[in-house]
Amino acid sequence: METMKTHTNLSAYALTVPQILLPKDTRNLSKWAVIACDQFTQDRNYWENLKKTVGKDPSTLNIIFPEVYLEDEGRATRIASIRENMKTYLGDGDSGVFAPPVEGFVYIERTTAYGRVRKGLVVAVDLDAYEWKPDSKALIRATEATIVDRIPPRMEIRRGAPIESPHIMLLVNDPHKTLVEAAGDSIKKEPPLYHTELEPDAGSITGWSICAEEQLERIASALKGLYTANTAEDGSVFLFAVGDGNHSLATAKAVWDEFREANRDRAALGHIDLEHHPMRYALVELVNLYDDGLTFEPIHRVLFGSRVDELPEYLRTALGGSTGFASTEEELEKLVGDDSTTRFGFVVEGKMTYLETPDATLAVSRLQPVLDRFMAEYPDTKIDFIHGSEEVFRLGKKANAISILLPPVEKDSFFTTIGTGGPLPRKSFSMGEASEKRYYLECRKLVTE
Repeated sequence: METMKTHTNLSAYALTVPQILLPKDTRNLSKWAVIACDQFTQDRNYWENLKKTVGKDPSTLNIIFPEVYLEDEGRATRIASIRENMKTYLGDGDSGVFAPPVEGFVYIERTTAYGRVRKGLVVAVDLDAYEWKPDSKALIRATEATIVDRIPPRMEIRRGAPIESPHIMLLVNDPHKTLVEAAGDSIKKEPPLYHTELEPDAGSITGWSICAEEQLERIASALKGLYTANTAEDGSVFLFAVGDGNHSLATAKAVWDEFREANRDRAALGHIDLEHHPMRYALVELVNLYDDGLTFEPIHRVLFGSRVDELPEYLRTALGGSTGFASTEEELEKLVGDDSTTRFGFVVEGKMTYLETPDATLAVSRLQPVLDRFMAEYPDTKIDFIHGSEEVFRLGKKANAISILLPPVEKDSFFTTIGTGGPLPRKSFSMGEASEKRYYLECRKLVTE
């Protein structure tokens, strides 16, 4: 029975060293690597075009469930197909897609289409150290409200899956850049593990393996310093914040809790090692909050329904303030992006207006509760969360739709805000533009029996 190898000097910080799976041929991974499943949820053309691009080549597209299809019929059939693709990729002996696993972390540098370079460290985290509930004092905490109803359908996808590939990104509060960046400085003199361009037009990514004991010791030493620096007066430690993929991490934890409960008797008989079982861990990418290439972008809203044209006035009544008009998309973006005030932009059938509010507190924390009330009053209203202003203007031109352009999100005092006030409203921010999201690339074996 295969188990996860734990390193005592890392387990205190909820990390363990994973066995990373990559394709045998890493010369061109552009078809293998695809964007996170929760992107372009209103753009089926993106995913259909991606399918054509991938063709019959091995790709993580064949082992994920793009959320644009989550409400379609045939979900069970799609999940069964994903399972079969995973088994085929694992293969038997030399028949699979993957090379022998790399036991170590992976330091990555992601160059985006915007010219930014984001640094990351792919690790495995202990799900027992994560909690998404608002009053959590766990080592790993959610940054945004978790929608409980979104977990069960995602459990169907992960439950029994033989492998995982992460789009989860955890933030670390490291202003002196002692962890991720320092790891990169120590390893970049070595040949990279892989390098590939990312399609469509999403930049490139390079990864280096970190396997040597002395390198892992340096990482453990940096974690020790961050652990101390992020210890609160009550003794609790907020070491990692979920930046992207909170529902995926919550799903992984729920499946692990379920698996552990179902196997307690077997564990008592010594037939299974739950303490070190691969299901206890999740593969993630650690990113420094202070990474020079990391931007915080607002997640905009689009509502569909017969009464959505009434929403601007509804919000003005609830939030106060005054309204105005913008003649161009550029003007509306500039008005909403002005950090001297708080404005929400609206696009209804292509017409652009804005609401300037008197309250300077985090905009989305005031907006979302009012949107929830509006949807409760008009039950035919549906909401989606979108990345990038281009989608705001595109979707706002549709009939019976209104797009809401949100102002930028400041990341100063981010950990303090979460640590003292709990998670922000759901879908409060995004780390970068849509095309800058994490691409599936590294994999890890989950089911070993």
